[in-house]
Amino acid sequence: MPRIAESRAPAEPVSEEQRERHRRILRAAARLGITLDFDHVQMQDVARESGVALGTLYRYFPSKAHLFAGIMGAQVRGLLDVVPPPDNQAAGQAVAALLLRLTRRMLDNRQLAISMIQSNNALHAGGGPVRAVDTDFEELILKAAGWAQPSLDERRRARLVMQCWYGVLMSALNGRSTIEEAESDLDRACGLLLG
Repeated sequence: MPRIAESRAPAEPVSEEQRERHRRILRAAARLGITLDFDHVQMQDVARESGVALGTLYRYFPSKAHLFAGIMGAQVRGLLDVVPPPDNQAAGQAVAALLLRLTRRMLDNRQLAISMIQSNNALHAGGGPVRAVDTDFEELILKAAGWAQPSLDERRRARLVMQCWYGVLMSALNGRSTIEEAESDLDRACGLLLG
């Protein structure tokens, strides 16, 4: 389980130059995280790979857990910009298709996926400040479902789908289920919760 060194909030980039540095850090950490497990990714290697000073890295990411949760958050926010609302698909089918694509992507980069999920969970468990990855993920599900102005019940169902997906994903990442079983489980869960 990732350790959290500090409970201070990460600094937010404000200028375009800072945002580009922030993106370089996340890309470098993701490249390293694809081949190395969480414990073997060193912050100084991320700083060197991204071309920033170590102090700059720690300013934006106070711990390695913040860094890997940041990668996850950036990926989810990136999908918010490109996921179209469903055409003629039912909400459950559209969300299941999106979640299956995400599951396949995570399984292709298994080591990175495990590091991102464990880091996000550790930050939530530690009670420290954490970027709202879960909130962004909920918005992604709502958008894929075509619920532009969701009711409280639709938000609740989106959260339940998200929690179910985490479980299905972890089973697949840990080898307890196949991708075919994950697909079947996601179809069923989304059909039940969003249909």
